[in-house]
Amino acid sequence: MIRTVWAAVVACSVMVGAVSGAETTYKVLSFDELDGWSDDDHNAALDTFLNTCTDMDDPDWSSLCAVAQNQRPENGRAFFELFFKPVLIEDGKDALFTGYFEPELDGSRYPTPRFRYPLYKMPSEAREASPWLSRRQILTSGIMDNRGLEIAWVDDPVELFFLQIQGSGRIRLQNGSYLRVGYGGANGHPYRSVGVELVRRGVYQAHQVSAQVIRNWVRRNPLAGEELLFHNPSYVFFREVSRVPADKGPLGAMNRSVTTLRSIAVDPAFVKLGAPVWVEKDGANPMRRLMIAQDTGSAIKGAQRADIFFGTGDAAGQAAGKLRDPGRMLVLLPIQRAYALLPETAL
Repeated sequence: MIRTVWAAVVACSVMVGAVSGAETTYKVLSFDELDGWSDDDHNAALDTFLNTCTDMDDPDWSSLCAVAQNQRPENGRAFFELFFKPVLIEDGKDALFTGYFEPELDGSRYPTPRFRYPLYKMPSEAREASPWLSRRQILTSGIMDNRGLEIAWVDDPVELFFLQIQGSGRIRLQNGSYLRVGYGGANGHPYRSVGVELVRRGVYQAHQVSAQVIRNWVRRNPLAGEELLFHNPSYVFFREVSRVPADKGPLGAMNRSVTTLRSIAVDPAFVKLGAPVWVEKDGANPMRRLMIAQDTGSAIKGAQRADIFFGTGDAAGQAAGKLRDPGRMLVLLPIQRAYALLPETAL
């Protein structure tokens, strides 16, 4: 009965005004209109969906989660096709896919001549004031000294800078064990790109700038490099999350581990955290894959904006750093949610 009624509205689209005043378009498609849908590993996507769906409180989502948990469908594709419909949400901006990863740094629980750059927990006064001190003030004023706020020390300030951009990572200790850290707060200052600053100074052209190019330039120019990093006043604090097993990904915005090439960061203003999202990424290495929206990011803004999680370590970082591709993404909504959502958003 649901499928019969739904056929009448498969091609419908509803236009609404977003809070910002920009026009947002919702268009419901059929699964046959998804490029590469039949070729994906839907069971892998279902496993990732189950990692976080228990935290989705809305009745329609929680009921589908219960079905998936209790019945453990062997055919993930049938599960998604039976209970969901793909919805194309657009806000007038071009689609953009980028990648992120979990950095892995060498470090120590104690300061040494080699390991002398600390990862800090967030001080109480930074929680009470926004914005608080800038990056330069935090690192040069001595305000963090002798307060027991250090979680660990690493040997490379540039890698620490990029760890703050990623927001989570693993510290490889000298005894072979790992310490995992996650986002613990920020100083409230806006992020300013050091890559854009290098272009503004004429050091590089825009197409030449990458994370590795920035790393190399800072290391070749230590004094000027320190000043370059101070150009970004934003500063991220951490918390230890070593309880997360080493074979699992870092914690995402849902406080659950994200999964390599199955989890994406989205803008929750358009995509509900925990929702399945069909990704059609174009570019040099096209990707057609069902992923789960399990994370967010300060730079991830827009209905067609997503950051794909590539995993842990240097290889993942190299792959993620190269990604900046067009395409499109469609959110899979429970059928009853789609019926309820489209008319209500038009009010």
